[in-house]
Amino acid sequence: MTIEISAEARANPVSNAECRSMNGYGMVKGNFAGWAIRIAIKSTNHRFLDVKTRIPESLDPFEHQLRQTVRSRIRRGHVDVHIMVEPNEELAIRVNRELLKGYMVAAEDLRNRTGGKSELDTVALFRLPGVIGDTASVFPDSEERQQQLGQLLESLLQSALVRMDEMRRAEGQRLTQELRSRVDKIADQCVQVCNLVRTLRPTYARRLEARLKELVKGSTLEPMRLAQEAALLAEGSDITEEIDRLQSHLTQFTKLLDDTGELGKKLDFLLQEMHREVNTMLSKTPGVESEALAITGLSLEIKADIEKLRESVQDIE
Repeated sequence: MTIEISAEARANPVSNAECRSMNGYGMVKGNFAGWAIRIAIKSTNHRFLDVKTRIPESLDPFEHQLRQTVRSRIRRGHVDVHIMVEPNEELAIRVNRELLKGYMVAAEDLRNRTGGKSELDTVALFRLPGVIGDTASVFPDSEERQQQLGQLLESLLQSALVRMDEMRRAEGQRLTQELRSRVDKIADQCVQVCNLVRTLRPTYARRLEARLKELVKGSTLEPMRLAQEAALLAEGSDITEEIDRLQSHLTQFTKLLDDTGELGKKLDFLLQEMHREVNTMLSKTPGVESEALAITGLSLEIKADIEKLRESVQDIE
């Protein structure tokens, strides 16, 4: 009987030193006094930490501690902990024959009253409450043995958490690579937009100036004032600041991927800010010049890539 933290759990402690997915699964088995115990733990994405347990009623005294163990290891996600207890082959099955006889008499009486013709299902009878000695017998009488059972459950849960964490880390590494690749792509697109903006700015200023001259033809507006107004209008359509902020967000995003702790919410917040900047870029880039159309096309690509980043980030712890 194992009553210590497993070597696997000691050699691979669950840590938060890298980006992790919220999706994972781990399962381990153990034995206690003729009973086979299996613990399966599964996690999926969730905004907060939500721990659900499905355990035999006889193990209820250990539920709080098992929950605390999960909470000490997992930061975010929907976590299902399922503990199953079954008798080993060498464990004799105790049948409550008097109760079984009562069920059979009641079933026969009901069949006679209703005119039913179906035969009694032996397997179904064994599933009725109390017919077979249930898993309550796994809970020992002595305090010492209860402590040993608690230690075994803790050890099995730790091992299951380690196995689930291995899957979460592997998925996290895949997600990180995918995120870095897409961030690099957006960074390249931002450079292209910057180059186009420098090319478009004087062209747009000249177009505005010509348009203003046409509108104020015959007025006494001074040429210097006219040029100033054109420059102001051109500046109102300048997206340099939005690009600078977007590039700053990309840098922060990359740094966060190397950080520790609860990264998913921080990454999602940055992506919301990026989404806001690219929307502003689209609204401030009018015109049919080839440069303006190219900026609009690149901005739409950036927006689509940001949406894909947000989809991936939803799975990060």
